[in-house]
Amino acid sequence: MRAAYLAALAAVAAMATGAAAQAAEPVPAPAAPAVPAPGSMLARALAGPMAGVEEIVFAVRPVGHDGHWYANFSYYARDENRKTYLDGGQLSRLNLRTGRVTRLLDDPKGNVRDPCVSYDGKRILFSYRKGGTDTYHLWEIGADGAGLRQLTDGPYDDIEPIYLPDGDILFGSARCRRWVNCWLTQVANLHRADADGKHIRMISSNNDHDNTPWVMSDGRILYMRWEYVDRSQVEFHHLWTANPDGSSQMVYFGNMHPTIVMLDAKPIPGTDRVVSIFSPGHGIREHLGDVTIVDPNVGPDDLARARCVAGGNRWRDPYPFSEDCFLVASGRTIQLLDGSGKAEKVYELGPGDLANGEAHEPRPLAPRPCEPVIASRVNLATDTGRLVLADVTRGRNMDGVRPGEIRKLLVFEQLPMPVHFSGGMEPISMGGTFTLPRLLGTVPVESDGSAHFEVPAMRSLFFVAMDDADRSVKRMQSFVTVQPGETLGCVGCHENRTEAAPFRGNLAAMRRPASRIEPVRGVPDVFDFPRDIQPILDRHCLKCHDYDKRSGGVILSGDRGPIYSHSYVNLTGKGQMADGRNARGNRPPRSMGAAVSPLMKKIGGGHHDVQVSDEERRIILYWIEAGANYPGTYAAVGSGMIGGYDENSADRSDAKWPAVQAAAEAMGRRCGECHKDKNRLPLSPSDDAHGMRHWAYNLTRTEKSLLLLAALPTKAGGYGICRDKAQTPHAGDAAPGILTGPDDADYQKIFASIVEAKRVLDDIKRFDMPGFRPNDAYVREMKRYGILPADLAPDALIDPYATDRAYWQSFWYKPVKP
Repeated sequence: MRAAYLAALAAVAAMATGAAAQAAEPVPAPAAPAVPAPGSMLARALAGPMAGVEEIVFAVRPVGHDGHWYANFSYYARDENRKTYLDGGQLSRLNLRTGRVTRLLDDPKGNVRDPCVSYDGKRILFSYRKGGTDTYHLWEIGADGAGLRQLTDGPYDDIEPIYLPDGDILFGSARCRRWVNCWLTQVANLHRADADGKHIRMISSNNDHDNTPWVMSDGRILYMRWEYVDRSQVEFHHLWTANPDGSSQMVYFGNMHPTIVMLDAKPIPGTDRVVSIFSPGHGIREHLGDVTIVDPNVGPDDLARARCVAGGNRWRDPYPFSEDCFLVASGRTIQLLDGSGKAEKVYELGPGDLANGEAHEPRPLAPRPCEPVIASRVNLATDTGRLVLADVTRGRNMDGVRPGEIRKLLVFEQLPMPVHFSGGMEPISMGGTFTLPRLLGTVPVESDGSAHFEVPAMRSLFFVAMDDADRSVKRMQSFVTVQPGETLGCVGCHENRTEAAPFRGNLAAMRRPASRIEPVRGVPDVFDFPRDIQPILDRHCLKCHDYDKRSGGVILSGDRGPIYSHSYVNLTGKGQMADGRNARGNRPPRSMGAAVSPLMKKIGGGHHDVQVSDEERRIILYWIEAGANYPGTYAAVGSGMIGGYDENSADRSDAKWPAVQAAAEAMGRRCGECHKDKNRLPLSPSDDAHGMRHWAYNLTRTEKSLLLLAALPTKAGGYGICRDKAQTPHAGDAAPGILTGPDDADYQKIFASIVEAKRVLDDIKRFDMPGFRPNDAYVREMKRYGILPADLAPDALIDPYATDRAYWQSFWYKPVKP
């Protein structure tokens, strides 16, 4: 043991500097006060489903301060010195018969998580942030505490590792270099490496987390996938499966049903069911939730097949031995659960354990059967894969779609986000999409509904089914990934996973080579509203929809508001795009997209004498199908906004500006009698006030702000919308107003606050303004990713569109030579 102690110390010294960890001859902690009593749950389990399990291993660490289930590694976007985690970590071994605890690793300045025991029970793979460092990496240690070695390194966090049946390891990693699309923290998705942590390959392309992987009894990987392609960002985090090489990514359970986060799922030995934590709503910090057994035998959509074993949202990290026996962590305890939810405490952290820590990830420290090895379907020497669709008209919620009606698929790529700053989608859209899509082109659908086409590997792709008149029929609202060289098939559009395609002989699409994606000529692949859409509105709409002639109360000028242009706000607020919004998925056919967009009807000759060109019509059509985003660059996120939404709260610093304070007092006095509660006016450009600030402030032509024009009489150049309750309304030039005119002292106060907001916007600049430079965090991350030079001068010009493209292209799979 002395030799093992010295060897471990030498390994620690050789692998990293500044370590506070003790990885040496294990130091026994005080024995637990009790051992399994005859007839106890633990005694029965050790004689039954846990036979052969003498010890368990578990981690101890503090629970992070962020309430999100996934925000437990790395740093926050605005400040890299602000961490999501707390210091303190231990890896411990508990003898279930004696109650004796042995500490394998103790690092008061570091952090330990996610232990996984090898198939022979002799080694433990885990994620460890060494004291004095900022990044989690994968480490391995002997079950006796000897032979500590570091497997991965570098600037990105590696978490949640598991051993694979073929000897490799699979884990979650921030090497995907992207951020949660609706929060301020980084994403980890699935990667694999060899047993020594080398030859790392990303196998999932998700924009958001793919978490908590585990090997199923048939050799597939079970994991949680979080997605929101044109649907709610907080409601779809369900169970998926994939082969260990990343191929055959497929929903396992729940993706049609919102509001549950399904985490830490593992197969129950001897059954075809799994146990999982069902964390309610958008999830609770550190994976807390209900222990739930899932039976997938009638398909992924039957929630009646999910049975809660133990509720109260107080459990995490279940490990199953049978349907009637689970180890689980809860607070500072490790408990044993039976199938009825009865719990018995196995161990409670004591004085020798981390004072502010909680118990995590209890695992049996014993040999276990090795699952079968699934032969790889990946060819790393190619950069494409193929998709085969049997019949696009078959599937859930496809009523009314006629055979032969769908003639092609639009192919979009969901683009990863390099950094994010809030819980919202601003300014990517206003209440709609959170991400930028890239239009790759179209592929044909045969008369029998089949399609066969080649796609780029390792991209998050989604499709829109179109008829022969370029009208959208159905939208995917999820994404698919193929590995290099993989051929992946599906039955239909939003197919029912419990049904197979009827046999009809050879599919028409399979009688020919795979189609190549045909680019859409004359249309941008990534849309930018000010650049691509606003010029069309300027040419055809402003004669009736500007501030001097506000027909129908609609303004389509590109003047800037606090976050968006007024035209974008008007089109969005009046529901002109039918883009799906941030809602639930699998909408009925022809219920979203350009086919039901009022804007498309207006530009098609049905709105006065408006007649756009064919090219202009196609640009607007494909922009709507792409999700009707506002900027065409992620550099716009967290930039150029008066009143952004960092951490779900509007930045109201402008309320402290003297001009804004004076204007707020004037509006309260002159307008407050009518504008209260749901009708209240925004008192500053940051005051959201039911979204009214986006309409009320014009930060391009300040005198055209609706905040002023609505309160001015028509004879003074206003709209005469607002009036004193004692006034009698009049038509035309006699329409009264609250403010008497530009010389009114209160008009001057309100006007001065708008001018001040414009001055600030002109200084900080928006993405579509000359001289715009992305914010410091965007630049920092692009340097970290190697997209921008590390020595970039502070005043160097940055092309945000080119920078984004270089970032996206850095993920394009590069073939590996044999």
